[in-house]
Amino acid sequence: MIEKKLDYKFKDRELLKTALTHSSYANETSVESNERLEFLGDAVVGFVVAHVLFKRYPEATEGVLSKMRSSIVSRVNFAHFARELKIDKQLLLGKGEENTGGRERESNISGTFEAVIGAIFIDGGYRKVYKIITELLKDCLNGDEEIFKDYKTKLQEVAQREFKKVPKYKVVLEEGLPHDKCFHIEVKLGRKSFGKGLGKNKKQAEQEAAKQGLERMEKLKNSK
Repeated sequence: MIEKKLDYKFKDRELLKTALTHSSYANETSVESNERLEFLGDAVVGFVVAHVLFKRYPEATEGVLSKMRSSIVSRVNFAHFARELKIDKQLLLGKGEENTGGRERESNISGTFEAVIGAIFIDGGYRKVYKIITELLKDCLNGDEEIFKDYKTKLQEVAQREFKKVPKYKVVLEEGLPHDKCFHIEVKLGRKSFGKGLGKNKKQAEQEAAKQGLERMEKLKNSK
């Protein structure tokens, strides 16, 4: 199923199986987990995205390029692509992880997406993985300016203009291993919650929360 959607056939099918093997399943069956491939895949996606942005935006500064890359290389996006590829349906989980909703857990499926990318890099090389990543991310990479907006700045401008208040951001949950954190952040105006976001770092989660806040403000404005 994954191979068909990616239009890629693995020469070494054990690589694909390893990429789909969560650590909980590996611990129960004494096989290798996908953690090493996830580590590699994360780096490969980041490099490909940086490569494309570097070529496509020759006038952009390092700071702008970094913001673009962080908007694209995110757990939220990876989980979305994982679901599109039906990775969540083929993920191998241990019984405990399965019974506690592990198949829907964003960290699991986004990490597995990265592992699959890592496996393709090993199996097919850079040119093949470059083609696959750019095809998956084409909407992000082909000038979709929406993803490059600074939602925090925009929310602050609108909040001060419309409500005479400054948005406040608070970490409501921090989960994951030290090398694979996920931050849940809430943005408030006064005592009211206006949006929630999550990301691999606080900046990313704050941007997502700010985006939700802007969307809510727009709805309130249209309902008047």
